[in-house]
Amino acid sequence: MSGTGRTDDGRGRLGSMLSGLAVAVGCVLFLGGFAWAAVVYRPYTVPTESMTPTVNAGDRVLAQRVDGSEVRRGDVVVFTDPAWGDMPMVKRVVGIGGDKVACCEKGGRLTVNGIPVEEPYLQTPDPASANDFTAEVPKGQLFLLGDDRRVSLDSRVHLEDRGQGSVPRSAVTARVDAVAWPLGSMIERPHAFAALPGGVSSAGPLELQLGAVVGGVVLILAGAVYGPVAARSKRNKQGKATAGVH
Repeated sequence: MSGTGRTDDGRGRLGSMLSGLAVAVGCVLFLGGFAWAAVVYRPYTVPTESMTPTVNAGDRVLAQRVDGSEVRRGDVVVFTDPAWGDMPMVKRVVGIGGDKVACCEKGGRLTVNGIPVEEPYLQTPDPASANDFTAEVPKGQLFLLGDDRRVSLDSRVHLEDRGQGSVPRSAVTARVDAVAWPLGSMIERPHAFAALPGGVSSAGPLELQLGAVVGGVVLILAGAVYGPVAARSKRNKQGKATAGVH
């Protein structure tokens, strides 16, 4: 009997230790995931419908803080440029320095350096632009369009400006990775731009951060639940043992 008691006591101590460890690790993952995300991302509310259906007016998005030099074609970026009203705006990069961006080829598609680009993210299946245009993007600049080309006031409106509607890479402050509210969806990198020189940008660490937060919650709950479950199990065993004696 005494040997069994020691074994149960040892198991209880080991279980309590593992439970505490699970809670501690869970707290580190949970808080660490939030802290990491706070450093890397910033929330931003989209002000207009120009990026529908990717993001809608009023959507709360998470934008990764990036340097303009990290931006690639297809990225949805937050930028501020005096020529565009000197306020934060959200558009999609379709051309980088050295590119010749034009619209539309016979199929109604946008072309980059003569290569037609499939744009499944557009709001309508109409031609990629109601008005034909051609622009050569200067070095260090970005050519930006909205996903709803019918209403977007983008680089096409500024074609007569210096740089033919492009903005400096330095104007970019962040890259949008996800819609946090109300959709809760990730924004994928368009495959159409992957074949062009430089490819597309890598996904941000948001999914990893969310995984850390969710994993932390699971460990915290598992560790917290262990105590009551173990105590109940012990009481049941004691009750059966007592019943067996009688």
